Formats: sequence, C-alpha cells, structure tokens
Amino acid sequence: MSLQDVSSFAAGRWIAPDANARLIENAVTGEAMARAGNDTLDVAAMLEFARTKGGPALRALSFHDRARMLKALAVELGKHKQALYDLSFATGATQSDHLIDIDGGIGTMFVFASKGRREMPDGHVYLDGEVEQLSRDGTFLGQHICTPLQGVAVHINAFNFPVWGMLEKLAPTLLAGVPAIVKPATATCYVTELAVRIMLKSGILPEGALQLVSGGLGDMLDHLTCQDVVGFTGSAATALKLRSAPVIMQNSVRFVAEQDSLNASILGPDAVQGTPEFDLFVKEAAREMTTKAGQKCTAIRRIIAPEGQVAALIEALSARLSKTTVGDPKAEGTRMGALVNNGQKRDVLEKIGTIGAEATRVFGDPEDFAMAGSKGAFLPPMLFHCESPDTAARVHDTEAFGPVSTIMGYRDLDHGIALANKGQGSLVASLITHDGDVARQVALGAGAFHGRLYINNRDSMKESTGHGSPLPHMVHGGPGRAGGGEELGGVRGVMHYMQRTAIQGSPDILTAIGGVYVKGATVQEGPAHPFRRTFDELQIGESITTDPRQVTLADIEHFAEFTGDTFYAHMDEEAAARNPFFPGRVAHGYLLLSFAAGLFVDPDEGPVLANTGLDNLRFLKPLVTGSSIRVHLTVRKKTRRNDEYGEVRWAVRVTDEEDEAVAEYELLTMNAS
Repeated sequence: MSLQDVSSFAAGRWIAPDANARLIENAVTGEAMARAGNDTLDVAAMLEFARTKGGPALRALSFHDRARMLKALAVELGKHKQALYDLSFATGATQSDHLIDIDGGIGTMFVFASKGRREMPDGHVYLDGEVEQLSRDGTFLGQHICTPLQGVAVHINAFNFPVWGMLEKLAPTLLAGVPAIVKPATATCYVTELAVRIMLKSGILPEGALQLVSGGLGDMLDHLTCQDVVGFTGSAATALKLRSAPVIMQNSVRFVAEQDSLNASILGPDAVQGTPEFDLFVKEAAREMTTKAGQKCTAIRRIIAPEGQVAALIEALSARLSKTTVGDPKAEGTRMGALVNNGQKRDVLEKIGTIGAEATRVFGDPEDFAMAGSKGAFLPPMLFHCESPDTAARVHDTEAFGPVSTIMGYRDLDHGIALANKGQGSLVASLITHDGDVARQVALGAGAFHGRLYINNRDSMKESTGHGSPLPHMVHGGPGRAGGGEELGGVRGVMHYMQRTAIQGSPDILTAIGGVYVKGATVQEGPAHPFRRTFDELQIGESITTDPRQVTLADIEHFAEFTGDTFYAHMDEEAAARNPFFPGRVAHGYLLLSFAAGLFVDPDEGPVLANTGLDNLRFLKPLVTGSSIRVHLTVRKKTRRNDEYGEVRWAVRVTDEEDEAVAEYELLTMNAS
C-alpha cells in the first residue's frame, strides 16, 4: 500500500513532505497510511506572506463581506462532505462522529456568517458598547471600538476533530479580518488537508488568508509579535510549554488555550431511579463515553451522583454500555470506532492504570472484548467506581482521553458541587435535574470553576444538544486546568482577534470613526424627504425637523376611548396632580408616538418598504394638554441586508415647545436599495 503524502500550503504553494516526515497510522488497521512533515518550511516567509498579503486583503473587506465569504466557504465544504466522510473513517470515527466533526464544523461557519451579517456592521469598525458622556454638555465623548489585529493567527489544533477543530477557530478569525496559519495534529492532518484544499481551490479566500502546516511548526512561534495570536487545543503540558516561550511572554502574544478537562456530570438529588431525569442521565453519560471513542475535550470524565443512587446508576449505565458495538467504523451496526492510533491506546491504558489505583473498574475489560485481538486502536468503554472521592486525587486530575469515566457518590448537593470543582477548572459541567432550586445552587457553587453549565431535564431533553456539544453561539473554554481561554461565543469569539481601543473626541469625530450617528453630531438636511430616498442615497446624519402639532384635551380623551387606555394620569386631573411624576393630566406616551409618526411619515409609495420596530424608547418629560410637539428624525445607522434592501436605524427625538425632549427612540425601517 502506497503512503499518502500530506502536504503543507506555505506562502502560496503546496509543499510535499520531506525525508524527515512522520508516518501516520490508520486507526482501524494499525498500518502506516500517510506521511507528513517538512523541516525546510520557511516559517518566517509564511508569517510575512500572511501579514503582507492576507491581512491587508481581509481588512479591505467589510464585516459583511467577510461574513458572505464564510457562508460561501461553508457551502463549498458542504458540496464535498462525502469525500471528507470517506477519508475520516481512517481516524477511527464512525458516521455519527463525522456528523459532529464535519457537519458541525460547516454549521459553525454558517452561524458565524449569520452573526456577522446580523450583529456586526457593514463596515470596518465594530462598536463595543454605548457612547460615554465625558463632559457636561456632551461635546467631549468616549466610545470603545474594535479593529482587526494586523498580524496572523496561528491555530494549533488537536487530533480528535480535524475539521470542526479547524473551522471553529478559523470562522471568527476570518470574520475579524485576520489571516490564519492552521497546524492540525499530525495524526489526522490528512483530513484537515483535504478541507483546506477544498477551500483554497474554491477561489473564495483572498491570497494569504489561509495557510496550512502539516507536521511540525519549527520555530514559527519565535517570530511572533504583539499583533499575532496563538490559538491552541491540546494537553496542559504542551500548552504550558508553548505559552512559556520567551517570545510569547516578551511580546505579550495573545495565547488562547483549550486544554485538559476533567468534566463532571451531576445527577440531581431529585433525579432518582424511575424519573425521566435518571434515564436521561444514563443516556447522556453513555453517549459521552462512546462518541468519538471518548476522545472529546468535553466528554464526561467524572459522574457524580447521590450515594443512594450509585448502585442503580452503575447497573443501568453498564447495561446501556453493553449494547455498544465496537468495531470497524465503516461497518453497519458499529456504535464506537477506534482511538486515533495505537499510541493513544497505550496512553489511555496507562492512564486507567493510574485511575485504577483509586477506583474499581466495574465495566469494560480491555483484555476481553470483541476487538481485543485487533491490530487497530480499539478499546471497550470502561467504567470505574471511586468509593472515596474526597481522599482520591488521581480521579480528579488524570484524564484518560478515551472511552473512560468514573462514578462517585455525594452526600448532599454541596458535597457534589465540591467534587465537581475538585477538577480545578473544566470546559463543561452538566446537571440533570427538574428542580430549579438545585440548578440555582449548582450555578452559584460551581459556575466559577466551569466554562459552561449544561442543565437538562424532561422539559428540554427533546431539543437539547448534549453535554459534550460546544455551540458557536456560546463560549467554549474554561478556567484553571481547562486553559483559561475562550473560543466561540458568537461575536465574543471574533473579539479575540481584534484590539479594543478607547477613542475620545467630539460627536462629529465619533460619528466619523464609527459610521453611526452620535447625538450632538452635525446633521444635514437632505435634498428631499428622507422617506423618498433609497437606502444607498441616505447619508449618516441626514435629518429633518417637522412642523409642530398641538396635542389637545380632545386628542387625549379620544385616544383613551379608542384604545381603552384610561389610566388616571390621562383622565383624572386631581389624581394625576397627586402623582409626583405629573403636573396634572398628560398625554399618553403612545399617543405622542402615533402623532410623531404622522408628522414625519411620507404617505406615498416609495423606498421605505416596512417599519420593523423601534428600540430604546424612553419617555423623558410629560406633555400637558395644549402643548405642541415636533419631531427631529436623523439617519443613525445603515445595515445592508441584501442586494434589494437594507435596514435604516433612525434617531427620533420628540420635543415640546421649549425644545426639551419628551421622548426619544430608534426607529427601524427597511429601505429599498
């Protein structure tokens, strides 16, 4: 059988492995199937190529341009899923595992593409938070902005998810406008290489936006600057070695780590045998032990249950695990495939020896199961029971990265929380309970030690995604031994590749930088009523001030009768006067909004397609009978939705005869392009 050459893509060209390449093992057969690595890669040239080619090209695109690029990449990868599936079987993964890795990675790109279009501006500056008034009259203001780092992101990924592990880092990086150099784990880099080839061949990415290292990085990290980022997934020992590199520390290079994690799952005291929650707990625990042969950074390593439920839980979980068919991942009926290679198998066997000094194996014998004689990296699911979790140490600090978990009992919920926290930081802890008070107690007691708390019960289990499924909407990471980093989390993940900068200046300056009208900035009257202007024609700061309209007592009483809103402040002079907020009868706030719309709306058919709502409504001053209002309508922000129309956000200020604001809000309309 000929070996597959797994190449690197460096500085615009594919480079084959050299004589020092490392052999890669087929997880199912145990035989060498590929080789990767080239010690002659010019890593300094790769970094320069990313900084001078990829970075400027990406930064020239708006956030929406980059979001559309992500969507196009996801679509392209989706066209080639079968080829990725077929290749991934050699990693030991089953078809169900492929759905997590390949489909999950593509889905993550779609989510970031959507969030980029909906939550980020169609521009180059991301505004972080509201404007801060730094002066009395509002002529000197402050705001935080985020702009792309001008370096490169070096992504060092683990072997267990060769596609998702790359795409979950790559999507927010590219959306931020930063080029990436991807270094997958050598054991499964052949799958990553195929995904990279698909993306590069599509022509969707700018030159220099994506490079690939198949094999070792050499001294690449020694060339990093304060504008670069290292994103790492792997062991705590490797993370410590990398983050301790002198250049990383000297240049304050951002280092985002996701590493070892002794994740725990707690069975709530209410979830006794016979409840839907107990059955759910067994199902979740078995799934986490067997999916990807337990090779998941989020897998359940410690099962924490009330002492009175431990025996029943061992029996139920063992019965479920006994139905797991271990074998060739391509074979029909296989529920769990192989570990990534025999080296990983040996590591797991070594680790269960350590765990076995403090716990008893109650299910699964690596010497006696269906695939025991295979040359592939097969192991059965193995369940341990630790009778003394308070005095044990290794069950709380040793991760067997395979189909292994340990059950331990707790006396009361506080004890269970303390056991979960003995892992000294994890990516995820789960709780199965139908009791809201139990959930609150665990959230308060365990939240500080875990990056994510997954709480499930009979109400949510049909739609829940599972303990071990990081979602692109939510942060993925954890404190302590889990690495102290964060990934994903929607736009939060994009911020890891941007610099937050505090800017200070006048309203006009902040408007010019952020592309969003700031109150107090110069406004200009357009050549026509703004509702007669298309999305493209409207300018930020374009404004009109309407003619006044008097609000009479008859208006108030008619509105009250018509709507049924007869609140005393509008109908009873004496009662209203007794209220500390009102001088007497006043106009309804929603009457003012209705009159405001009547003042600024242009009635004829035109570019305004729909009014989609309003935000940030505040009633600032009561309006008494006989007073007049006028409206100041200003284009605050524009967000293109597609080629046909875009969203216009208008700043609306309703003032009285003294030019004091009685109401302020933001109006949203969809305007034709």
